[in-house]
Amino acid sequence: MLRLAAFAVTSALAATAATTAGPLPPLPPLGRLLAAPDHLTISVSASGNPRADGEYVLECNPVGGNHPKAEEACARLDTLARQDKDPFAPESKQQICTMQDGGPATAHVTGTWQGHKVDATFRRTNGCEIARWNNLEPVLPGGRS
Repeated sequence: MLRLAAFAVTSALAATAATTAGPLPPLPPLGRLLAAPDHLTISVSASGNPRADGEYVLECNPVGGNHPKAEEACARLDTLARQDKDPFAPESKQQICTMQDGGPATAHVTGTWQGHKVDATFRRTNGCEIARWNNLEPVLPGGRS
C-alpha cells in the first residue's frame, strides 16, 4: 500500500512539473533522425552567369559541400520540408503554363533529400518551369526571366 501511495505522489508531482514548465517542443519524425544527411549534386549550365554554371555539392544536416550559398540553400530545403513540399517533383502534365521563355538555363539535381532519392531536371522554358526553378532558389542560382 505504501508503494502505491508513493507512486501516486510521484506521478502527481511529475504531472505538476510538466504542466508548469509548459509544453515540450515537438520531436522531429523518427525517420528524419535516422535518415542519412541530405547530399545533393547540382549541375547548372547556360544560366547566363558564368560564375553560376558548374557542378556543386550541397550537404545539409550538417551543412557542407562547395555550394556557394550552402547555408541559405539548406535553410530553403528545410522550409520546404516543414511545408511537406517536394521541390524535386516534376510539374503536373495537367497544368496550364504561360508561354514565356526564361532562357536556356538548365539544372540537374541528383542525390538524396529527406531520405529519398532525387533525380530532377529544371529548365526555364515556360511559366510553370520558371516558377519551379524560382521556388528552389538559392539551391539553384537566381535565374533571369
